[in-house]
Amino acid sequence: MGLIEINHTSYTVADVEAAAKWYCDVLGFEVMSNARRTQEFSEKVTGIPGADLHIIYVRGAGYPIELIQYTGAPGVKIDTATNNVGSAHVAYNVEDLEGMYTDLMAKGVRIMSEPIPIPDGPNKGGLVVYLEDLDGNTLEFIERPRG
Repeated sequence: MGLIEINHTSYTVADVEAAAKWYCDVLGFEVMSNARRTQEFSEKVTGIPGADLHIIYVRGAGYPIELIQYTGAPGVKIDTATNNVGSAHVAYNVEDLEGMYTDLMAKGVRIMSEPIPIPDGPNKGGLVVYLEDLDGNTLEFIERPRG
């Protein structure tokens, strides 16, 4: 797929196990760690009594992404829209965007746009495409300009 760089690396998901599986199956990432935080730590970070943080780190092209799932006591899902600790927008740089786009289309991934030429800025002459992960987070793939 030619993934070479990732930015905005921490965000909340509704089901961290499903999200990690999606990133591994669809984007070819690998799981680096899978752990629940202590209740004391979870409550301190979230400010929510009985909170539980389940965090999985996945890696693609050597760069980690932190996927975080919040649950409340006992096991009640917390609205991720109001408890997001990072970005819901993840940007990737790729070498061959059209090849990656074709691969994602074949996997049935929800793609929000076809490849769009980048008219200006540091990536002028490259392409950009947007898609969504399982939780509606926007993934932006940017092709580095050639030449």
